[in-house]
Amino acid sequence: MKVAGFTIIRNALLYDYPVVEAIRSILPVCDYFVVAVGKSDDDTLGLIRSIGDPKIHILETEWDDTLREGGRVLAEETNKAFDAIPPEYDWCFYIQADECVHENDLPAIRAGMERWAGDPKTEGLLFDYRHFYGSYDFTGAGRRWYRRELRIIRNNKQIRSYRDAQGFRLGSTRKLRVRHIPAFIYHYGWVKHPAAQQRKQLNFNRLWHSDEKVQVMVGDKTVYDYDGSEPLERFAGSHPEVMRARIQAMNWQFAGDPTLAQRSLKDRLSSWIEKRTGWRPGEYKNYRLLDDGS
Repeated sequence: MKVAGFTIIRNALLYDYPVVEAIRSILPVCDYFVVAVGKSDDDTLGLIRSIGDPKIHILETEWDDTLREGGRVLAEETNKAFDAIPPEYDWCFYIQADECVHENDLPAIRAGMERWAGDPKTEGLLFDYRHFYGSYDFTGAGRRWYRRELRIIRNNKQIRSYRDAQGFRLGSTRKLRVRHIPAFIYHYGWVKHPAAQQRKQLNFNRLWHSDEKVQVMVGDKTVYDYDGSEPLERFAGSHPEVMRARIQAMNWQFAGDPTLAQRSLKDRLSSWIEKRTGWRPGEYKNYRLLDDGS
């Protein structure tokens, strides 16, 4: 079994993406790694080169910023990275530039790939998510945070990145058949210094909307105002080791308090049902989940 990783990145330094940590977090289970580096306004290319691992293969690209409908450019760039993976690799492990995997989960990830490698019905592997918000001490508890997503796929080039690169489809429509594995993706996209977060919001929203709409949505502030009403839970576990230096260097204050945010009745009811049954009412699923016995 051979495994290739892949990711995309542009302006990692300007918008403070932990892309080096993301790549390093899954390198131990990858034999090959494609990084599609978009033409940037900073030294993102040099940053990726500085990792210095022979598994890493850099693909220099240029983003088409006119593709604003639904964040389509993100899918286009993801497909470029995926298509650059040679055919001899069985599984392809996609990691976004603000995601990491905990080293404690790597054995389960490898075991999942090995278990289902010979099963043609299994087209991908599904991860649970932890979405951090405001600081490394809190995770989002509201229903707006997606619970699971597909991050390992077959090396089948008929598979395409879907919409804004959140997941994948076979062709443009069919959901992939996937197995759920006991592993987490740690999502850090909402943990940045407020100034960097504001820069990211201005830039990132332009991948979906016109400049005029982005101006209305984001405003003229120089720092992002983390929403104090966001439903949060205090995180009691450990972070991936690759994130240690970044966490220790955190240089802003976050005033989040899980006791202050009031969840809607709908959210509270949904959480109550999920905790007791494992089912999340109304959950959007970008995949078709197979039973282990199927």
